[in-house]
Amino acid sequence: MRYSIKLSYRGADFCGWQVQPDAPSVQQTLEGALSTLLHAPVAVTGAGRTDTGVNAIGYIAHFDAAEGLDTHQLCYKLNAILPRSVVIHAVAPAAPEFHARFDAVQREYTYFLHRVKDPFMDAFSYLYTFPGVDFDRMNQAAQALLGHHDFRCFEKTGADSKTSLCTVTQAAWQRYTPTHLSLTGRQGGEDYWYFRISADRFLRNMVRAVVGTLLEVGRGKRSVEDFRSLVLPPDFSGGTVMRCLAGESVPGHALFLSGVQY
Repeated sequence: MRYSIKLSYRGADFCGWQVQPDAPSVQQTLEGALSTLLHAPVAVTGAGRTDTGVNAIGYIAHFDAAEGLDTHQLCYKLNAILPRSVVIHAVAPAAPEFHARFDAVQREYTYFLHRVKDPFMDAFSYLYTFPGVDFDRMNQAAQALLGHHDFRCFEKTGADSKTSLCTVTQAAWQRYTPTHLSLTGRQGGEDYWYFRISADRFLRNMVRAVVGTLLEVGRGKRSVEDFRSLVLPPDFSGGTVMRCLAGESVPGHALFLSGVQY
């Protein structure tokens, strides 16, 4: 019988979601816990890869096991033996044909950035103190991401994707007030931002490269027109496009896979 799992994890403790030969992964950790509790090898399939250090909220996975599991008890036991960096929100029976990866129609990532020194943000937000960053100009550039395009410029070199085409439905920077500020009545103002992007699929390292390139636009190192030129038409046939044409990738600790829709 097939079961779905909803979980969240802190990426700092892992090399990413997918099993790696010599490094801890979320997939390996979850499979080990399930195999221990169910007394049989269990393979877990997730909604998609996340890079080393990247976090996830409401991540979806599935596994197959015997019919009639007490899913509430299994959820409790999983949380008891899993490390503190992983929490299971729910385990539930799923349709036999349900697939956590291939049935997903949209994924959402959120990248957090703060502009002032703040000890309560550093673990999950990128401290970026360059002066004069223009978020309006970055949002203007980000509009080029919307639609069905070839994003190979933002894909990590050596990735094995069969296609670099993605359909992006949301891409924008927003100001926000972190919880620890709102508790004191303060507002985030121009100091706290997040970038949210949604698409049917993402390439390896794509979001971190997009954010890094947009920050170059915000600093005036790159024009809006230059950014637009990196987002290629879906029928692009102009030969090899190098990853080095886009900007540097930002650190992974501030990135969250923040939603999966089915």
